[in-house]
Amino acid sequence: MGGIDWKSVGRRIRELRGFEKNQKQFAHMLGISQSQLSRYEKGKHEMGAEILLRISERCGKSMEWLLTGRD
Repeated sequence: MGGIDWKSVGRRIRELRGFEKNQKQFAHMLGISQSQLSRYEKGKHEMGAEILLRISERCGKSMEWLLTGRD
């Protein structure tokens, strides 16, 4: 099994954010900066477990789905 594809993780986060929330609003909901969210969505930065858990809890998706795209 290879490593985590952070670009794919970023695409899934962008999908969860949808069109209803802009980056600033979504980042505020997660307790991170808009620039940090941007780096995550572009796959330029790995996410720690704490941020993944926040996204999972607030968006109702499993951490496995966030990391792999599979439920």
